[in-house]
Amino acid sequence: MTTPFPFTAVVGQDDLRLALLLNAVSPSVGGVLVRGEKGTAKSTAVRALTSLLPDVAVVPGCRFSCDPASPDPGCPDGPHEGGGGGASRPARMVELPVGASEDRLVGSLDIERALAEGVKAFEPGLLAAAHRGILYVDEVNLLHDHLVDLLLDAAAMGASYVEREGVSVRHAARFLLVGTMNPEEGELRPQLLDRFGLTVEVAASREPDQRVEVVRRRLAYDDDPAGFAARWAGEEAAVRRRIVAARELLPSVRLGDGALRQIAATCAAFEVDGMRADIVMARTATALAAWAGRTDVLAEDVRQAALLALPHRRRRNPFDAPGLDEEKLDETLEEFGGDDDPGPDGDGGGPGGGGGRPEPDEGPAGDGADAARPAEGEGEPAPGGAGEQSPVRAAEPFRAKVLSVPGIGEGVAGRRSRARTEHGRTTGARRPQGTLTKLHLAATVQAAAPHQRARGRSGRGLVVRRDDLRQATREGREGNLVLFVVDASGSMAARQRMSAVKGAVLSLLLDAYQRRDKVGLVTFRGSAADVALPPTSSVDAAAARLESLPTGGRTPLAAGLLKAHDVLRVERLRDPARRALVVVVTDGRATGGPEPVAQASRAARLFAADGVASVVVDCESGPVRLGLAGRLAGELGGTAVTLDELRADSIAGLVKDVQRRAA
Repeated sequence: MTTPFPFTAVVGQDDLRLALLLNAVSPSVGGVLVRGEKGTAKSTAVRALTSLLPDVAVVPGCRFSCDPASPDPGCPDGPHEGGGGGASRPARMVELPVGASEDRLVGSLDIERALAEGVKAFEPGLLAAAHRGILYVDEVNLLHDHLVDLLLDAAAMGASYVEREGVSVRHAARFLLVGTMNPEEGELRPQLLDRFGLTVEVAASREPDQRVEVVRRRLAYDDDPAGFAARWAGEEAAVRRRIVAARELLPSVRLGDGALRQIAATCAAFEVDGMRADIVMARTATALAAWAGRTDVLAEDVRQAALLALPHRRRRNPFDAPGLDEEKLDETLEEFGGDDDPGPDGDGGGPGGGGGRPEPDEGPAGDGADAARPAEGEGEPAPGGAGEQSPVRAAEPFRAKVLSVPGIGEGVAGRRSRARTEHGRTTGARRPQGTLTKLHLAATVQAAAPHQRARGRSGRGLVVRRDDLRQATREGREGNLVLFVVDASGSMAARQRMSAVKGAVLSLLLDAYQRRDKVGLVTFRGSAADVALPPTSSVDAAAARLESLPTGGRTPLAAGLLKAHDVLRVERLRDPARRALVVVVTDGRATGGPEPVAQASRAARLFAADGVASVVVDCESGPVRLGLAGRLAGELGGTAVTLDELRADSIAGLVKDVQRRAA
């Protein structure tokens, strides 16, 4: 077994180290979410924490890690006698893989024995293994929705419930939840985001000396893991003793009324939802005081607690950057400083420093004046040359009409198109292929019933064999790849439409976030098309690229479609089960390249030949309409909607839907 990388040897991650140590001192803080770019030792620091945690006393032979001092009365391996002696083992860190099944997480029942013998033969899952330890989820933002729901339930109730066709098992599941993620790959659902007590942002150091030290330590560890660990053993032991001392001091820490007022005022000032933030801040501030060896919570503890507990709770939508205005925080703490709690220090520092990053600048507003000129940019050179117009700000997003892929797919669980999934309504039964996960009880009984006499049934129980078991087939919803192909030519900007177009695409991006889709962005203008964003789960990255999108030049529609077709071809190799929905945002003009109209028609027919679902958002306006976007939709084999019809509450859209159903 490889020696773990010492926690004290992790370089340059002060906020991360502090957040993890505070949870080691007080597990009730609620865990840590670590956000950061790739290659910043997020996983290394989390895995190294385990060696610092005190050993856990457990009931010998209990698979659910019951505490011998107060065993769980409902433990499936119980009942246990309380107050007896117990064994001791190191604290565990259990890792939840992103692609884990539900049974792997919560455990599974032996369905055959349950039906035939009425025996609750339960095999514990990862939640049982993580009880009284750490549950670590790497790339937590990529975790499937049904696993997220199970985690939320277990974290809220401190217990896991396994229900299978009337057979119920419950066991305790209290754990420290730690997740790491790269924001470039997508954001977390708000429900799970709020479940993490603290969050930290990590980034690679830009200081050459510190980067040299990181490389030096990593190479030394690779050359001699055991020797490297021994070199840091003394410091690790000192940190472990400090954790134990802080845990013993924690019940004596006094959280005065002044500190409580500051906590409540801070949460109110930053308009966080609910009361969980107040409770987490109070627990964090108390743990900070205990870690510092104090019995009183000071304003510096409240300030540091706010920097760790609030940034991720201020996101109202996936396009909001997490962060905290530290100047506003200091003003709030000073205004509501209590008599028993001194105000914040002049250096603004608690242990660990750091915190949220400032809100981003709003960027160019763009009043559309440049776009009001006639379509003179239509004949200008490619991007970067004359005729290019500065980006305009997107209009206010709206609730978009639901666009879906026809037919039934088999992609990853989501909320857009119909699909055969592990979750959803039961539509039939089949023989299981591999491990049985969802039993169809009626079909299983029906398969076993004709053979009871031949099997010598004598009692009341049903004689069930493995060949009788039937897997329930279910229909739910899947997530798709929504690929936006956006016309950024001069013809789009000339009529002041780009702001409305960006607002429409932004609305569709919000819809894609809510429906757990991947998104991609292809733009075309001048003489070429560009992949502004390869397919990703990060809709906020797509929104940022959209916001900075310039306009101008000719309309190389064929180039845009061919580029999108190539993106889909590559993506099908990477993820063949995920179906695509192509959203082309254009007025239908084609003016770039030789024979632009014929080339665009040939490119569009490639999508129709491949059976790719498509929607054309018709951006044409004015009293005279050429209907070019509708013609393009026909060649793509898709449908066309106007910007107005794209709104979920649009009367025009509702009328068109009724007419389509009637036809």
